[in-house]
Amino acid sequence: MPADVTQKVLQEFSKYPKRSYPKGQILIFGDENPEHIYYLLSGKVREYAISYRGDEIIVNIFKPPAFFPISWAINHTPNVYFFKTEEPTELHVIPEGAALEFITHNPDVMLDLLSRVYKGMNGLLGRIVHLMSGTAKSRLIYELLIEGRRFGTGDNKGRYKLNISEVDLAARSGLSRETVSREMQKLKDSKLVSLDGKTLVMQDVSILEKMLGSEI
Repeated sequence: MPADVTQKVLQEFSKYPKRSYPKGQILIFGDENPEHIYYLLSGKVREYAISYRGDEIIVNIFKPPAFFPISWAINHTPNVYFFKTEEPTELHVIPEGAALEFITHNPDVMLDLLSRVYKGMNGLLGRIVHLMSGTAKSRLIYELLIEGRRFGTGDNKGRYKLNISEVDLAARSGLSRETVSREMQKLKDSKLVSLDGKTLVMQDVSILEKMLGSEI
């Protein structure tokens, strides 16, 4: 979000209550229509569904600054997803009507929101491509690349570092924990990824991108 847009949004929404939540707090339950829009100030919030096996299937991860659940607010579609904090989180709680009025009367805010929606859509479309025509390896590499770019730290040598567990990679990719562990070991054996304590290191993103294209 551009700095001027961020400042405008924060100035408008700072008049609404600010709340803090610990890691693991469910903000919205599946099949529950919320009464407010949330504006994320710090932390991360995961949007997910529950599979028939009881596993979490992650749909999206929100990081600051972000609005959610915006689809429910704009389209009034029934909410079917859970929203849960991934780490200690602060956010503003805004009445639905006030949030929509502000967004619709500020084209720069609306344009930025649309930009974010389309970026997210491109990510979802990529997941669908690899889900339908890719291998377990391509699905894992795709998630690693997305996570690295969104939440990791990179350097000028093409390396990315990120903190993510195999359990979360399984939830993001739709693979089993065992499959993720097996494919991760292959990447480690090939020296493409490594572990530095609890930090996952992708040694060369360009090589992973080339591998990803060859797996479709």
